[in-house]
Amino acid sequence: RSGDIEALRPVLEMNETPPTLSKEETGDPIAYLKGISGDLEGREILAILIDLLESGWVRINPGTPQEMYIWPYFAEVPVDRLTPAQLVELYRILTSADVDELRAYDAWLFFRIGIGPDGTWHFFMINEE
Repeated sequence: RSGDIEALRPVLEMNETPPTLSKEETGDPIAYLKGISGDLEGREILAILIDLLESGWVRINPGTPQEMYIWPYFAEVPVDRLTPAQLVELYRILTSADVDELRAYDAWLFFRIGIGPDGTWHFFMINEE
């Protein structure tokens, strides 16, 4: 919330293995996040991260080594199965045109976050189906 993406560095480096930010090699994670942000300072990425973490989550693969919590839960639920209240929550993150694109591809095509039950941050990346 500070607007200083560099403040995210210690969180990214807490894990033994840093969270995945892309399917490709990213190098310095802060430089990468600034590079994909709509502004040069990475503030758009910080806003996206906050919006996602303030949305609902879903637990996947419970009781297995792949167990994880995913934000937002929309990433795991087809758009056409969302209730009107859930759609309002979705529109807090995406535009109407973005939601139409999700419907057309029948897949989540935006950022998502995965955190293990032990608190390990596994990924923060765009889902590229």
